[in-house]
Amino acid sequence: MAAQSQPEITQLLVAWSDGDQLALEQLIPLVQAELHRIAKRYLAQENPGHLLQATALINEAYLRLIDWKSAQWQNRAHFFGVAAQLMRRVLVDEYRQQHSQKRGGDALRVSLVEAEAKADERSADLVALDDALKALAQLDERKSRIIELRYFGGLTVEETAEVLQVSARTIKREWSLAQAWLFRELSGK
Repeated sequence: MAAQSQPEITQLLVAWSDGDQLALEQLIPLVQAELHRIAKRYLAQENPGHLLQATALINEAYLRLIDWKSAQWQNRAHFFGVAAQLMRRVLVDEYRQQHSQKRGGDALRVSLVEAEAKADERSADLVALDDALKALAQLDERKSRIIELRYFGGLTVEETAEVLQVSARTIKREWSLAQAWLFRELSGK
């Protein structure tokens, strides 16, 4: 995203928080590319036959964001961090819905074209990661948010520090600790 548009995005977010719907209309084209990048990052972890495309994931997250009428956006980093969190929730919710007992549990669903292909375990990995991030949040909310903002939101160390209102050095230290904790949690070691 162009550096010159960052202050404009922050101004539009603040105006939108204050109820200016015109600001929202101006904001959407400015954030579309970044939201698409975040969505692609999430979907890259999904199996190839996943039903949601990047645009559909963005739209679903947008619908959830629009309900945040009282949100007080601090800046663009805060907005993209929340958007990344919502996209993760959309994917986890969809995975759980598809695999609920009511819908056939873990029964293998394949199209005729993909009848010979095995189910990829990436979606299950996303749920495991989501569960691990929730467990980390119980122990240390800030480390969980750092993982979410840096890995899924694609924020820099400085942007993450700005969102969480701590120093960049703290972010670097806690990023390393959180990654090690997640590795241990997900690998079962």
